[in-house]
Amino acid sequence: MDKTWLITGASSGFGRGLTEKLLARGDRVIATVRRTGSLDDLIAQYGEQLRVADLDVSDTDAVQATVDRAFADVGRIDFIVSNAAFGILGAAEETGIDQMRQIIDTNLLGSIVLIKAALPHLRAQGSGRIIQVSSEGGQIAYPGFSLYHATKWGIEGFVESLAKEVAPFDIEFMIVEPGPARTPFIGSIVQPDPIAAYDGTPAHDLKEAAFGGGWVIKGDPARMVDAMIAASDAPQMPFRLLLGSDAYAGVRAALTERLAVLEAGKDVTLAADFTEEELAAMQATV
Repeated sequence: MDKTWLITGASSGFGRGLTEKLLARGDRVIATVRRTGSLDDLIAQYGEQLRVADLDVSDTDAVQATVDRAFADVGRIDFIVSNAAFGILGAAEETGIDQMRQIIDTNLLGSIVLIKAALPHLRAQGSGRIIQVSSEGGQIAYPGFSLYHATKWGIEGFVESLAKEVAPFDIEFMIVEPGPARTPFIGSIVQPDPIAAYDGTPAHDLKEAAFGGGWVIKGDPARMVDAMIAASDAPQMPFRLLLGSDAYAGVRAALTERLAVLEAGKDVTLAADFTEEELAAMQATV
């Protein structure tokens, strides 16, 4: 049976890939874009099967209005895909406050407001699935991407909590964590004005690799989109979907290191509690 999807950031990359493949199989898509006309070729091909809305997700009022209008126009929406995002590559010290606000407003606050706006509609229709496109960068961290990681770690924490809140309403979540992929993402990355003191440090080394061709990108965006759709179609979506061999290696190493640090500090961690005797004495005085 065909489904209806609302997808943000559909001009290019994963959003465009999802839109193309879903339309091709007969689903309906409401796609939001920042670049007017970027989906005109698909509108010409699919007509009313595709609806397009101009939207900058950092405009919270516009996000609310777009979601409300989408549900009013089509009735039921089965999938909400929060995909719109961009990156900043540079040392944190180099990043201006306006750049910080913009990435937080887009990647974090924009995603939160989109999901929050959809919740009353999904509750009213009795179910729904929300797919948050995050990144391997929601579990690991590269030097030079500190602001990007702040937004991705932040949205993953929000979704983890929210999923527990809305589970009684049959609203499901999936966090998609692609590794580096051959999408136009790298071309949209903002580069703050460099500080010479960081030359030769990890933040600038990574930037040189990313823009100088020294970073080999293994991820195939078409295969990643296929995996997203297959997971979305499953009777129960996985809560996390990690994509790409580099992502697997990086996240596995990070989690292994985190567990080792946890175990190494176990004695100190457990000693921070009241003892059983102290708790018993406090309970006796209540």
